[in-house]
Amino acid sequence: MRTYKRIFRGLCVLSVILIMGCKEESKEKEEEALPNIIFVMADDLGYGDISVFNPSGKIKTPHLDQMAADGIRFTDAHSSSAVCTPTRYGIMTGRYNWRSTLKQGVLTGRSEALIPTSRTTVASMLKKQGYHTAFIGKWHLGWDWALTDTVSSGEGWNPRDFDNLDYSKPVKNSPNDLGFDYAYGHSGSLDMAPYVYVENGRPTAIPTEVTVNKGKYSWWRKGPTSPDFEHDQVTPNFFNRAIAHVKEQANKDQPFFLYLPLPSPHTPILPLEEWQGKSNLNPYGDFMIMIDHYMGELLKTVTETGISDNTLVIFTSDNGCSPAAGIKEMIEMGHYPNGIYRGHKADIFEGGHRVPFIAKWPARIKAGSTSDETICLNDFMATTAAISGYQLGDNEAEDSYNILPALTGEALDAPIREATVHHSVNGSFAIRRGDWKLAMCGGSGGWSFPKPNNKAVLDTLPSVQLYNLQEDPKETQNLVETYPDKVEELKNLLTKYIVEGRSTAGAPQQNDGPETWNQLWWMSDEEEME
Repeated sequence: MRTYKRIFRGLCVLSVILIMGCKEESKEKEEEALPNIIFVMADDLGYGDISVFNPSGKIKTPHLDQMAADGIRFTDAHSSSAVCTPTRYGIMTGRYNWRSTLKQGVLTGRSEALIPTSRTTVASMLKKQGYHTAFIGKWHLGWDWALTDTVSSGEGWNPRDFDNLDYSKPVKNSPNDLGFDYAYGHSGSLDMAPYVYVENGRPTAIPTEVTVNKGKYSWWRKGPTSPDFEHDQVTPNFFNRAIAHVKEQANKDQPFFLYLPLPSPHTPILPLEEWQGKSNLNPYGDFMIMIDHYMGELLKTVTETGISDNTLVIFTSDNGCSPAAGIKEMIEMGHYPNGIYRGHKADIFEGGHRVPFIAKWPARIKAGSTSDETICLNDFMATTAAISGYQLGDNEAEDSYNILPALTGEALDAPIREATVHHSVNGSFAIRRGDWKLAMCGGSGGWSFPKPNNKAVLDTLPSVQLYNLQEDPKETQNLVETYPDKVEELKNLLTKYIVEGRSTAGAPQQNDGPETWNQLWWMSDEEEME
């Protein structure tokens, strides 16, 4: 009998060892498995519009706050530009926007494709690494509409500019041609015609009417509108499709990348009736609460489908809050959309490009983390390359740094980024290194005071601005005369980045042209030519 008991005990111990071994093996495989990646980007959402970044703010965002509690938030994150299109270019290519042919401003809904199909994008890179890739949302990087004739109708700012678009035929150079297996969205901002959904390169319907809205917050430009395109339903539509996409992909063995760039809370500001008045602030505040709700639904779906542990979810914004949101009236009511920072969308000041950034990835990111590391949205490409095991070439992601160590809480011996270049709507430059920021213009470079066209004021100011952001985060004291050596140091580094066609290590690259660099007044002719 004792012999049988010994055998039984031995079998039990062996079973436990085998079970534990299987669990360890399963855990190792899970850790080795490529994570799903969901990148959600709001449009014109300010640093102070998420309550975890602005506890005294009037807009409450419990779902995004919970996402931060479950992951990490970065307090010093930046979009590469203070406006829409350029930031999107940086995210997709890992390259500063001003290296493209777009040296200032933004594209329209009619603009041709900005990114050539020969350039590697986040989507094409991840596709090579075995990911299913999908885009759902606002593109705003141009694609080539089919035309009824070859005569140019304009750039897309006037209703007549769309007269020769042929919606019965596929568009060319669409997101599908840049690495996305699936693509569904509209071409420009939600206030830019044409108001037409395009799915996998084909318009989903032909416009049957011309619409226009001139409300204080809900305005959009006059232009052709498809019968399936309802402005106030666009944001819910994108979220619902994203949720359905997550459910579909969760049942497959293949990892997926979902790029979800929202058209909101950019104008037109259109909170559904259910959310109107909920913020006790203004329609923009209501719109923010609605976005937070839908983010909660998306995150809940990720959890309910059982893929949460190994899914990296990022939420951020493409630039600072816009004056169109009613910044002045919100401040009067005690809400500061861009937090403590000076300026707003379009500006070279911090309010133009400092953005909230939250990441959740339970398998790798410690819950409740906060990082003060300076990062840029361009860094998404190098980071996902590191995650997926892709080796970047010299002509790929020239301005992208791998921030995975910061995400996972590794101890850093030095800052990840040597420096970060900022860009305003009129093409003005700034460079940030450590605590120091040098702006190569005398004013905002954008829409706040002093504006670029305010010559009378600008003539009384120094031509450049130097700030110590650690001591003066509100950018109130220009130290250009106090620290001339620091001005020269940063100017030289910025010049180096521009001339060499990259800011990361690697072989020099060419910037795109032939547009004139109208904001490089501090560089010599020889440097510009290079």
